[in-house]
Amino acid sequence: MLAYVARRLVQSVLILLGVSLITFALLYILPADPVRQIAGRSATPQTVENIRRQLGLDQPFLVQYWHYLTGLVQGDFGRSYLQRTEVIDLIVARLPASLLLMAGAIVCELVLGLTMGLVAALKRGTATDQALMVSSFVGVSAPQFVVGLLLLYVFAVRLSWFPIGGYGTIWHLVLPSLTLGILGAGWYSRMMRSSMVDVLRQDYIRTARAKGLKRLTIILRHALPNAILPVIAMIGIDIGIFMSGIVVVESVFGWPGIGQLAWQAIQRVDIPIIMGVTLVSACAIVLGNFVADLVTPFIDPRIKLQ
Repeated sequence: MLAYVARRLVQSVLILLGVSLITFALLYILPADPVRQIAGRSATPQTVENIRRQLGLDQPFLVQYWHYLTGLVQGDFGRSYLQRTEVIDLIVARLPASLLLMAGAIVCELVLGLTMGLVAALKRGTATDQALMVSSFVGVSAPQFVVGLLLLYVFAVRLSWFPIGGYGTIWHLVLPSLTLGILGAGWYSRMMRSSMVDVLRQDYIRTARAKGLKRLTIILRHALPNAILPVIAMIGIDIGIFMSGIVVVESVFGWPGIGQLAWQAIQRVDIPIIMGVTLVSACAIVLGNFVADLVTPFIDPRIKLQ
């Protein structure tokens, strides 16, 4: 176990290093000039060059990246060009809202997806099965901003059941969590159905039926723990999907998380914030996959970490 953890930690560091290098390189070759955003349109060429020199943006790429990397090792994510605030402070202030939204989305996708997949597997070949699978396909295919706007119009504007936007209560959390969760629910329902159908064909399920065990007991105690394993492995990957979709959802619902912070930084070409949010998102993805790999053997002892 310790050897596995050590190996994964080394791999995680290398992945994060690669993400930082690629992101920094893409921002370096970006046509937009962050110095112009800072100086303004009326700034003189001398003023622009002075700001560029102060920020170190006049130096070669490798020098800039090395300075950023050495600061990153010391916990320094840099300073926002426009807000004049430490990036780590901005991220820490916004991170709780994003984590709350992510937790709500995971709950929504698991409740919806596992329920739909389980019912579809038990009703395999019926109209219920087909209806649930069509619904899951629609959920997977629909763009998140369209789903978000549709939920806002129906449940916030027309029915007035939930707030139109904002942050602060459980009611503000429902619609954005559901918007993020519908996509995952579609994947999970299809995966859960396929896995459950396969498990229900196994010999030990037939043996349990032959012993006279109740159908509910067979499903909950024998079939479900094995059928749910692929879903658990997918939760870690889902964090990456959430981190990409959270930018859109937070913008639609006015949710004050790091997604909204990233969107504002992209519009203003605020490179330190973009880098900081990207690295935090990459850390969340790596950590999610790592935790999923560690939890799986506890659910199924047959799986060994190597």
